[in-house]
Amino acid sequence: MGLLDKIKGELVDIVEWLDDTRDTIVWRFPRYENEIKMGARLVVRESQTAVFVNEGLIADVFEPGTYTLETQNLPVLSTLKGWKHGFHSPFKAEVYFVSTRQFTDLKWGTKNPVMMRDPELGMVRLRAFGAFAARVVDPQKLLRELVGTDPQFRTDEVHEYLRQNVVSHLASALASAGIPVIDLAAHHEQLGDQLAAKLTEELADLGISVPNFVIENISLPPEVEEALDKRTSMGIVSSGTVGSMAAFQQFQAGQAMEAAADGGGSAGAVIGMGLGQSVGNAIVPPAQPTAPAPAQPAAAPASGPPPLPGWYLGNGGAQAGPFDDAALAAQAAAGTLTPGTLIWRAGMAAWEPASSVPDVAKHLGAPPPPLPPQA
Repeated sequence: MGLLDKIKGELVDIVEWLDDTRDTIVWRFPRYENEIKMGARLVVRESQTAVFVNEGLIADVFEPGTYTLETQNLPVLSTLKGWKHGFHSPFKAEVYFVSTRQFTDLKWGTKNPVMMRDPELGMVRLRAFGAFAARVVDPQKLLRELVGTDPQFRTDEVHEYLRQNVVSHLASALASAGIPVIDLAAHHEQLGDQLAAKLTEELADLGISVPNFVIENISLPPEVEEALDKRTSMGIVSSGTVGSMAAFQQFQAGQAMEAAADGGGSAGAVIGMGLGQSVGNAIVPPAQPTAPAPAQPAAAPASGPPPLPGWYLGNGGAQAGPFDDAALAAQAAAGTLTPGTLIWRAGMAAWEPASSVPDVAKHLGAPPPPLPPQA
């Protein structure tokens, strides 16, 4: 091999990029001081763009296809180099391959909660997370604004910047949507489309678009979610009726007792039991016991008809009653009411034998005649 053939062998005659990664956005073709042959083949595959840079200036841009590098298809570079009349010569130029495919599964999330005013819950703090896709739509802007002279520009170098843009627009998107927090889950797709359009507009100067934006979850603080769960439980048990609210009291007490059993009888569980009982009592007041009749009645009023709530019986120092007329008749039939049984009701000055009170004596019947004398 002669010296001329050796020199020619050191020149680059194929310029291409076979991407074996999933996160490289821009890759600079390594020349290692070798010059590119005039007439070399340039291979630009689908989802790629090749950008030639000469002494820091962007020259020619090639879309997907296979090219033979000559002065006629390197018009800008030919002008910068000063080639005249189709002069063919080896040349040095930096070639950047830019991937124009979608870079998916770029994660985003809120490090700090986003404040929002909800029409039902008031001021709430929200956290959210999801994923989005990014794509280079203008390689020249990307090289000028972000890449610079980086020989291998990866997604992690721009991911944090994109995530910050997402979070900065999330709060305004949630606030302007006017959707209650409870209904946000049904509008994830709508909010994602709005954010994708807004971020694409925001990143246009960098040559990047966001074709897809996914909201996986929007969550409330744990204590708020727990309160909502409790509110749902109350709605299921109570159903707005007094009888069901009494059942809720039992449900609340049972829940507290279960928590006490799991936690060894903590003070919080005891408080929960008391709270459940107090809530139930506030809604369903406990029945009040009937006051017993006085052992010794007060004197009847001086004027006006006496009230007739019922009769009281006194036998052997024990008091029973009150009884209405039907109950008195039953007491007489059972032998509990006898002519000597003491009787009292409201309006009477004192206890009297049943035989001396006409309204009671009528239930006693006629006394039997005396037994005949024995023979």
